[in-house]
Amino acid sequence: MTKKSGFFLLICMISTLILVSCGKAKDANGQPDDVQISTSLTYDHSMELDYAKEFSVDYYDGGYALITISDESRFLVVPKKRPIPKDLSEDIVILKQPIDHIYLVASAVMDMFCSLDGLDSIRLSGTKEEGWYIEEAKKAMASGAIEYAGKYNMPDYEKIVDVGCDLAVESTMILHSPDVKEKLEKIGIPVLVDRSSYEEHPLGRTEWVKLYGVLLGKEERALQAFAEQKAALESVTKAERTDKTVAFFYITSNETASVRKSGDYVAKMIDLAGGKYIFSNLEDDSASSSVNMQLEEFYVRAKDADYLIYNSTIDGGVRSMKEFLKKSPLLKEFKAVQDGNVYCTTQNLYQDSMKLGTVILDFHNMLTAEEQNEATFTYLFRLE
Repeated sequence: MTKKSGFFLLICMISTLILVSCGKAKDANGQPDDVQISTSLTYDHSMELDYAKEFSVDYYDGGYALITISDESRFLVVPKKRPIPKDLSEDIVILKQPIDHIYLVASAVMDMFCSLDGLDSIRLSGTKEEGWYIEEAKKAMASGAIEYAGKYNMPDYEKIVDVGCDLAVESTMILHSPDVKEKLEKIGIPVLVDRSSYEEHPLGRTEWVKLYGVLLGKEERALQAFAEQKAALESVTKAERTDKTVAFFYITSNETASVRKSGDYVAKMIDLAGGKYIFSNLEDDSASSSVNMQLEEFYVRAKDADYLIYNSTIDGGVRSMKEFLKKSPLLKEFKAVQDGNVYCTTQNLYQDSMKLGTVILDFHNMLTAEEQNEATFTYLFRLE
């Protein structure tokens, strides 16, 4: 390397360190220059996030809050009785509080609203009453407080307009029906796409409760709800790892094993609990979170797993070892079956998005059940 090129490399390294240490670029007043969205708004601070990377929140004097999502959508939450700034960029969507006529299509978000005591902000659901495992949601729909307004790709536009819907909260499934999103926005319904499922860390999903706390003006309650799950995770990560192997799956109607990919959040929760997901480097090019494999291949790859967890959220699950073994004659040959280490999930596992710390704790309790002599579970039960 010449002296000239070496000097250039040194300058680049120093510049990089300066950029990293400074964080966001600052304007003449010492404020981050990417939060100056209006001459009438004064930036105050940004929300602190522990795990979530798919959204951010910037606060302004007067209670205004700018929500920015990784899909580049931006929403300005305007407090009641506060004026709407006149010089905002056209891409910023105004959400005027109170936001209390929500069409909730992203089912994972329902539990967040329950934890915020904000169920009364939801007027319409994209899931029918019988599709909910969250009791508060079932009761609200049974009473008529929340009405069914069609699934993500077939919404009841007339009902949505009639109830005065002020926000549609969609899952990323709406990306498969862009015409629906476009039509909702055309008739004046703001659409917020929940991207919590894209979070790398499992508790990043749960941390989206802070975003919904901003919408409802319940930030303190959101912080408390998230802190409970963070504490559950920390109680586990402080414990010694067992590194026992775990297979998480269910048997499909086509008699294949549906297993989660190695990078899926369930596999990550098993790792955080101190175990090892037995399907390492299991990926494909699809957007699905799971892979289907022939039972013979599943047997070869998972027969020596220390624990089997049967995923009941799709096919209704099993209640006993006898029912489990009826799924395939190969199952009785598994080490975990012979050792009595087969567990099943409860059906509300996925909808209870505010309990991922508790799920990780369940996995940990399963892995250490022998040491504890008696373990308690919320989302798992042992098959007898």
